[in-house]
Amino acid sequence: MMASRALRGRSSLLRSIPSSSTRAAVPLATRRQFSCSTRKMSSFYPSWEPKGPSVKTEIPGPKAKEKIAELNEVFDTRSLNMLTDYYKSAGNYIADPDGNILLDVYAQIASIPVGYNNPALIEAAKSPQMIQGLINRPALGNFPSSDWADVLKAGILKVAPKGLNQVFTAMAGSDANETAYKAAFMYRRQQERGGAHVEFTEEEMSSAMLNQSPGASQNLSILSFKTGFHGRLFGSLSTTRSKPIHKLDIPAFDWPQATFPKLKYPLDKHAKENEAAEKAALEEVEHLIKNYHVPPCAVIVEPIQSEGGDNHASPAFFRGLREITKKNNVLLIVDEVQTGVGATGKFWAHEHWDLPTPPDMVTFSKKAQTAGYYFGNPELRPNKPYRQFNTWMGDPARALLFKAIIEEIEKHDLVKHTAKVGEYLYKRLEELGERYPGMVENLRGKGQGTFIAFDNPHRDVFLRRAKGEGVNIGGSGESAVRLRPMLVFEEGHVDLLIGGLERVIKSLK
Repeated sequence: MMASRALRGRSSLLRSIPSSSTRAAVPLATRRQFSCSTRKMSSFYPSWEPKGPSVKTEIPGPKAKEKIAELNEVFDTRSLNMLTDYYKSAGNYIADPDGNILLDVYAQIASIPVGYNNPALIEAAKSPQMIQGLINRPALGNFPSSDWADVLKAGILKVAPKGLNQVFTAMAGSDANETAYKAAFMYRRQQERGGAHVEFTEEEMSSAMLNQSPGASQNLSILSFKTGFHGRLFGSLSTTRSKPIHKLDIPAFDWPQATFPKLKYPLDKHAKENEAAEKAALEEVEHLIKNYHVPPCAVIVEPIQSEGGDNHASPAFFRGLREITKKNNVLLIVDEVQTGVGATGKFWAHEHWDLPTPPDMVTFSKKAQTAGYYFGNPELRPNKPYRQFNTWMGDPARALLFKAIIEEIEKHDLVKHTAKVGEYLYKRLEELGERYPGMVENLRGKGQGTFIAFDNPHRDVFLRRAKGEGVNIGGSGESAVRLRPMLVFEEGHVDLLIGGLERVIKSLK
């Protein structure tokens, strides 16, 4: 039923674009349409999405406000960005209850991979396999379906990072990181005991029940980076360093944090300064590994610090980090929750680094619509069952959805497509910055697909006004405007986006 409603919703979306017969119903002062006649919209599916955004009311409009008030009675709406009508959202466009249709370059915080109501995903949702996964959801650790290996091999493992051939499936990005940390702790203690065959002592088992050493290892940590974000569960929150609001009042572990290099832009004009910043950061990492009073057994890093402000580092920095972790018997966990699945012009962002040896674990979620971590070393499997376990251990329905997403990406060569569109988008943003000095500062993400950001001195106002110009866009860090388009974002959408951003900039000058 959901699939059929979504199909009907796409037709409703096209009908909702104001025609000459409906214009009188929307005041000219508030109704705005934006279209691009020089480029065909979606080349992937005909009649999938409109020619451009349509803003009929303020956002939120009267219908949305009424529904938000109703929702607030039973659900906290203080973080609400936009009340959405998903039945009428399509492709690169997000709709609301008042009929406003915005070009969406935020995509549910970088989580929609191939467009709203993608026809191929709707078909996948109708499959008998999907129905079984939804209505007979298994406790995967105890009762996996007979085809679970086939589902994993045809989907999640089909796109596994080079050198990593196993997966632990999870529920969300925070969960993926949390379970990767547990794997790192168990692996280190297993090494210290002398191997997987060595049994736990009575002291270890009894002290673990008291949350004390040696059973509950209090002398191990995970090293993360300042301004990084890895989730909001207890372990992952202790490695999150992006905003105080995420961490206030929550007990935290005494774990180390290193400086993430803060690069200066444009990169070609600050090469020596940036190289020095990266060298200092790597030296700090090694110092903490060797000297921190709670020794790290793993380092976790984002290829691009997304929530913390879209902070980048060079491939050389990450190769240096891999070298340091290898040398010191510390695992390297790459958090690809936001960067993974094609947005940077590679399926996995760490592919840009040309590492001599792969990371020990790679975590994923968001665009994958499922979650977990990849690994290659069989010793990262716990030595006994039930040590890395929960009821669900993932979700077959979401794994099947990721399989369909992968097939759609391959069918349309969307990773290569995103790399190409990203080049065009970056060029257009450069030109915009040249026309309006100070408004598109520290443009970053060149050669990283559409995973692009810039700083604006009026960022929060910029984001609010963008909606009035038909664009849903997000921020990160203190002043960054971050672009997170879907993989079906095309050059025609870039033109619409740049037009909308230019109107916002003009309104701020």
